Amino acid sequence: MAALDPKAMGKLIATGATTRVDAPATKPKFKIGDRVAARNLSPVTHTRLPRYVRGKRGRVERVHGVFALPDTHAIGAGRSPQWVYAVTFDAAELWGPQGRGAGRLTIDLWDDYLDPA
Repeated sequence: MAALDPKAMGKLIATGATTRVDAPATKPKFKIGDRVAARNLSPVTHTRLPRYVRGKRGRVERVHGVFALPDTHAIGAGRSPQWVYAVTFDAAELWGPQGRGAGRLTIDLWDDYLDPA
């Protein structure tokens, strides 16, 4: 993986960058309203799957499209394009009784992070 040119950083910060993949090769695994469970993964390298959602159940609120999987992309192991979903979890599901009445949390999660619930 090549390092970014320091001169290019200003432009990147100003204009942003995306890891969206334009041509999805597959249909999404999940649709809006589906119940899902975040997998209980413990990778040795980078992941965008927060520990506090691992093993918890939520509901798909939105299908964002196909993006590079950050777990592989961040370490130079390829883009591994996957569907990304906005998944909502009840606070009580995440934090137990102390989360009751505290609302909900929505987080974007990739296919590899989810199983049907």
